[in-house]
Amino acid sequence: MRALDKLNRLSESHGALPSGKGLVSGVIALGLAVLCFLGVLAFHWPEYLTTPQLRQSYKIDTIRLLMFWTLVLSGAIALYNVIRGRARWLALASFVLIGLSLALGGHKVPVASDFPDHTPYIGLDWFVLDLLGSTLIFVFIEKLFALRRDQPVFRAEWQTDFHHFIVNHMLVGFVLLATNLLVHRLFGWAAHEGIRGWVQQLNFWLALFLIVLVADLVQYWTHRAYHEVPLLWRLHAVHHSVKSMDWLAGSRQHILELIITRTLVLAPIYVLGFSKEVIDAYILVVGFQAVFNHANVSVRLGPLRHVIVTPNFHHWHHSQDDEAIDKNYAAHFAFLDILFGTAVKSDRKWPERYGVIGDYVPNGFFKQLRFPFTWKG
Repeated sequence: MRALDKLNRLSESHGALPSGKGLVSGVIALGLAVLCFLGVLAFHWPEYLTTPQLRQSYKIDTIRLLMFWTLVLSGAIALYNVIRGRARWLALASFVLIGLSLALGGHKVPVASDFPDHTPYIGLDWFVLDLLGSTLIFVFIEKLFALRRDQPVFRAEWQTDFHHFIVNHMLVGFVLLATNLLVHRLFGWAAHEGIRGWVQQLNFWLALFLIVLVADLVQYWTHRAYHEVPLLWRLHAVHHSVKSMDWLAGSRQHILELIITRTLVLAPIYVLGFSKEVIDAYILVVGFQAVFNHANVSVRLGPLRHVIVTPNFHHWHHSQDDEAIDKNYAAHFAFLDILFGTAVKSDRKWPERYGVIGDYVPNGFFKQLRFPFTWKG
């Protein structure tokens, strides 16, 4: 029970983890053990816990090998901490999860592949892979090129953003179903086979530039509407309520805004009929920029910052500073804001404060889920 109490206190706290006490390595070991346990569950019930698109993309043998060495690494770190007498309660939690994973079959669990189409699912595999990849890549980048070096990985309100991260990944199936249904119902009439055929014959790099440009034009005006229409701002204020910028901050987004925005952005992509290869590449671009541009990194790219959206550009959009209010809407191409007269103009390189002026959006996932439908603040 003492170990559980310590785990609860750790999960509810924030700030830098003290070095030399086994907390940093203990958290890493526990995190890896949790991901392995979730992976084993996904192996047992793939029809309900994995996304059909990902199931077609990754090789099971590769995932098995990754899971095996992750279990070994987690166990080795935990054992080292036990031998050194450091944070043994964290090591115990890791061993429990490793034991459960092995008891359920570990990396050797047979994975079924023959089940009915359109089975309802949650994206547990998408959550595991994205969390593992994002933390390995972006936490490393943030430490290497930190803008605010005193900002810890577990900064204030990280729990709220992590809850948004979990829900938005787990409900990936629902979001895809909702957006696809809305796009076909609302915009299916606009699809023209002649135009779609012409677009699919474009050179790959030209088509990729075009899809990003078209999507960003729609995103720009959608984003601007969220700021200028009071009803829409209630939804978007949740995203802007984050007070610390890092790789996890972009996850703070109301599920209704997520569905509306993705529907409107995907509409011209569907209508124009871009090829699957181009759409897949676009998804990679979007996924990277969505995380990177919120990250705690000091990147400006010189003159290119006037063309491509960088963390510097998007940090200004989240700022409370006077010159930044309702500015820098673009997600990919900074020149759109220059073209439409909404680019930030400041003598300073970086903004000072983030968040909503007045700080009236409550902290906590469920409170933020309800916030747009309340009228206090």
